[in-house]
Amino acid sequence: MKKKSILVTGGTGFIGTNLVKKLLSLGNKVIAVDCFYSSARNKTRLFKNQKNFHFIEHDVRKRLILNQKIDEIYNLACPASPPIYQKDPIFTIETSVLGVKNMLDLAAKHKAKFLQSSTSEIYGNPLEHPQKESYWGNVNPIGPRSCYDEGKRMAETLCYEYFKKGVDVRVIRIFNTYGPHMDTNDGRVVSNFIVQALKNKDLAVYGDGSQTRSFCYIDDLIEGMRRFMDIPKRYFGPINLGNPQEFTVLELADLVLKLIPKSKSKIIFKPLPKDDPIKRKPDINLSKEVLGWEPTTDLKTGLKKTIEYFKKIIDNKNL
Repeated sequence: MKKKSILVTGGTGFIGTNLVKKLLSLGNKVIAVDCFYSSARNKTRLFKNQKNFHFIEHDVRKRLILNQKIDEIYNLACPASPPIYQKDPIFTIETSVLGVKNMLDLAAKHKAKFLQSSTSEIYGNPLEHPQKESYWGNVNPIGPRSCYDEGKRMAETLCYEYFKKGVDVRVIRIFNTYGPHMDTNDGRVVSNFIVQALKNKDLAVYGDGSQTRSFCYIDDLIEGMRRFMDIPKRYFGPINLGNPQEFTVLELADLVLKLIPKSKSKIIFKPLPKDDPIKRKPDINLSKEVLGWEPTTDLKTGLKKTIEYFKKIIDNKNL
């Protein structure tokens, strides 16, 4: 396959780091862009000896000018963890709207394929289950999560308008994803439970734990993203990328403790945050049909790999 020049925004984040690793392993030239709002500077060290890697510290809310030709853009720039994106809601909205517009303008200039990382959060607290791409969602526009949910919805609208003007835009809706290179202080349920269990702290379950999530291992997500980008014809989507195996949050907590048998942690319960979705499960029939893609990593296998990653981080005291 022809080697490409690829731009990855949010390139030092959780998904971005894993994507950059994969793209470099295939011989591509990769430019990673990040402003370190929600990611660690030391992630760039993973690629310091890679001759095909270049890093630019940049906030996508501002225009980015590149002299070299770009073939593809993966737009991952936006904090995705509730505690982090709620820390500065205006920043989150601007990243989702101004940032996406700036990257779409760059794609138009370079005639590059553009993959937008949207989210299952655009479905809000869904009244349809499982969620199909045709579902318009049930989102509170003025709640604590709305800066992210509505920002991503507006980003999809922008993508669609640029697609109609000829830009080769593809949109994915990412469901709960986990794996190596998650931040230990990420604030999402998988990393929270694993770190708490490894440090013998109580696992905090919000509500009664009956709310459901569908957890997709990072390698499966990256494969789906690459397959979508590699489709030769223009195809906007959106396409759900996630694992349709559904678990309650309490089931996840129990499984994490079983996989860390030496942990002295116990499960405690706290009030459910406002607008926290009760159910979340992707319908992936479209990804099967268009991409020939579905996840291959079961939750137990993926959690074991993720636990091993966090063990190394904690043992090295890099928290």
